[in-house]
Amino acid sequence: MYQALYRKWRPKSFDEVVGQDHITTTLKNEVALGKFSHAYLFTGSRGTGKTTCSKIVAKAVNCQNPQQGNPCNECEVCRGIDDGSILDVVEIDAASNNGVDNIRQLREEAYFLPSVAKYRVYILDECHMLSPGAVNALLKILEEPPAHVIFILATTEIHKVLPTILSRCQRFDFKRIKSCIIADRLLYVCEQEGLALTEDAALLIARLSDGGMRDALSLLDLCVSYSNEITAQTVVEAAGLTGQDHLFEMTQAMVAHQPANALAVVERLSENSVDFARLCEQLVGHYRNLMIVRTVKEPDELVQGTPEDLERLREQARQLSLAQILYALDVLQEAMGKISRTAFKRTEFEMAVIRLCDERMGEGLDGVFSRIERLEEQLRSGVVRPAAPSEQAKPETPIPASAPQQLQDVATTAFSEQPKQQPVSGSEVVPFTQWAEVLQQLKRRNGALYGAMVESRAFTSGEMMLIDCANEMFRALLRTSVAAKESLRDSILAVTGQKFNLGPYNPKKHTIAQEEPQDPLSGMLKKARDLGVPVTEEG
Repeated sequence: MYQALYRKWRPKSFDEVVGQDHITTTLKNEVALGKFSHAYLFTGSRGTGKTTCSKIVAKAVNCQNPQQGNPCNECEVCRGIDDGSILDVVEIDAASNNGVDNIRQLREEAYFLPSVAKYRVYILDECHMLSPGAVNALLKILEEPPAHVIFILATTEIHKVLPTILSRCQRFDFKRIKSCIIADRLLYVCEQEGLALTEDAALLIARLSDGGMRDALSLLDLCVSYSNEITAQTVVEAAGLTGQDHLFEMTQAMVAHQPANALAVVERLSENSVDFARLCEQLVGHYRNLMIVRTVKEPDELVQGTPEDLERLREQARQLSLAQILYALDVLQEAMGKISRTAFKRTEFEMAVIRLCDERMGEGLDGVFSRIERLEEQLRSGVVRPAAPSEQAKPETPIPASAPQQLQDVATTAFSEQPKQQPVSGSEVVPFTQWAEVLQQLKRRNGALYGAMVESRAFTSGEMMLIDCANEMFRALLRTSVAAKESLRDSILAVTGQKFNLGPYNPKKHTIAQEEPQDPLSGMLKKARDLGVPVTEEG
């Protein structure tokens, strides 16, 4: 009968275990010196070698001809443990045998001497599934077991294991195996099996296995059934990786602010009876990959997919800022929670899609920060991009040289905070010449608010600081964030040593004090100082 590759190539000694040298070296030395523990706890993700090492330990401590800490795999005891004929080594699935009665039976049996081997070894897989009663029944014997008993507990969720268990065991953390190590092992297995496997295919299988050697061998087995010659394309087809186009297409519609195109993709998927909860989960994974590609120089180890998909992710990530990606993840994860609680799953998903196509639909500061990020990018590039253009793409409009001044002349609406003292209409308003210094202070305190105020100016009128800023983000931040107002007040205080009440500058209500005529050079120097330009006068 055919034996699966992951079973056929399961390591039989510590030296054959790959990617866990920090564990196998310690265990081998403990066995060789006869100083092994009475209780071990192996933790790590699936397929990293926990159960394999448990069985190797069971053989090594009972082997009749040990080889420097390794089992010989040839004596009667080693062969009996491998084929399951020796009852002194017991493997228990704690997920299905998690009751207190199961552990009481184990405890009663443990006091009997082993029949063939030197030690009775109990391997409890997924030990975090034990019930509270079962854990209490296990604690005493786990702390003070008979001299002939060894316990090995394995789990994939260490955070669920009680501290009382942790304190009684010697713990080993199994790491995810690196892709290059898995790929080398796959190439070795294929060479021994007479199979044709390309290096690209081996590396792709390794990435898809997410650090698990068992998953990698299982996927290799699937590819062998699909084709005798295993290439990267074979892996793609056998693993069913050809269904990601809709995620790229939907995200591209969101990047281009085209909700109609995104909803058209949703309609097409709905006709194929898509599960919208699963679709939302896939989109979260897609934006997670965009986040990794956007922030990590070499994301190959962290992103599962083909080299072609990785290149497409890089291209799409270049069109998004990190703030936009994080905003999208927040919206989608919120939508996932709502989808699980509503009967109108498609509607909830479509609402999330609309928010992602136009950040102005977002709620709270996340949407505001995303819009500020986009605005700063536009200012740096010198190009205005409409926030939500129509289906017909419009050409980019360069910012005219006079645009900042025109924006400043637009009357601002009042802040939500009502100042204690409003200047009367037509009262004297004096330009505030230290505004550039205030903005530099603000840049250190609140980068988001500073980005919204880079083109602003200020005037004073008694105890009022009147701010002329046409940026909608600036007004939104002052309306919704107490921290934003305090950071602006603190910045003004740091420069002037005086506390001002904040208010908007309105050219229809406020008149700027006129100064006596002066020579052109003096006027030019004053304008430079007002703009924060350093001026040095020499006699």
